[in-house]
Amino acid sequence: MNTAQAKMHSSISWAILAGMAALFLFQGVPVRSGDAAFPKAMDNVTVRQGESATLRCVVDNRVTRVAWLNRSSILYAGNDKWCLDSRVLLLANTKTQYSIQIQDVDVFDEGPYTCSVQTDNHPKTSRVHLIVQVSPQITEISSDISINEGGNVSLNCMATGRPEPTITWRHISPKAVGFVSEDEYLEITGITREQSGEYECSATNDVATPVVRRVKVTVNYPPYISNAKSTGVPVGQKGILQCEASAVPSAEFQWYKDDKRLVEGQKGLKVESKAFFSSLTFFNVSEQDYGNYTCVASNQLGNTNASMILYETTTALTPWKGPGAVHDGNNGASRRAGCVWLLPLLLLHLLLKF
Repeated sequence: MNTAQAKMHSSISWAILAGMAALFLFQGVPVRSGDAAFPKAMDNVTVRQGESATLRCVVDNRVTRVAWLNRSSILYAGNDKWCLDSRVLLLANTKTQYSIQIQDVDVFDEGPYTCSVQTDNHPKTSRVHLIVQVSPQITEISSDISINEGGNVSLNCMATGRPEPTITWRHISPKAVGFVSEDEYLEITGITREQSGEYECSATNDVATPVVRRVKVTVNYPPYISNAKSTGVPVGQKGILQCEASAVPSAEFQWYKDDKRLVEGQKGLKVESKAFFSSLTFFNVSEQDYGNYTCVASNQLGNTNASMILYETTTALTPWKGPGAVHDGNNGASRRAGCVWLLPLLLLHLLLKF
């Protein structure tokens, strides 16, 4: 047997020996802590998915052979690499330390790793456990939903991660306080219009920043007219009647005078409607325009109406002309002048009296 063959035979024999030592350990007969100070591996190693994990084993000059194993597979025996995984690298093989590194760690890398050494032809082992943490990820969440007021809503949010993430639901609303659910499922019974809006699912496990997704809940309800007031306008002036209504879906508006529907394009009138607001404009109010008007707001869930009056007002108050009334500004000035010349006579009368 030549030198090269002997060296290969020795390496193979040591690898088999290291594997047997690891297998012996896993069968439930660990090396006692008092047997020897070597090898001494690290405590459990915790890394995040995608990071690199370094496994170190402390040795001394009594150690003649070293190896790292993963379960029953040999990763390195001395300087020789036995695994095909390009992510596994040898970092150090010195008289004091034997270390390897696993790059781009994934969940399947988690588990026990064994540092096996040979001293005085007697194998010893030490084990370290690699823990892989995974950032939370929401894998499934309910779609946006539209429901009529009074109905029941069920939302769900599923997430993965290591450790298992905590899931919470929160209503994104200025009036909402705190969380509405601390579970994967959110149940709302008899939903109201105030409970519409966006609901945020948050998944967290302290490995990374929480991941959030949102679901929009639309609550449909029939129109409700919140503002409709009568208006007074002088003849010949511009007058506007306004009608505001809340509704989902948005209400459609119609205007009536008595029983006659008013439409856009009628002479002197303009009807303008938006999502929650409608106005009826009179550009030049005439006597015939005064009267009762009705605003009707409707959607597929129902309708409602409100009445208002366009009534006549004057541009200025008309002075009352009764006996002794002052009829214009000149009479007032004459009266003030008369009071001035009467003052001396009044003073003379008082002096003669005393």
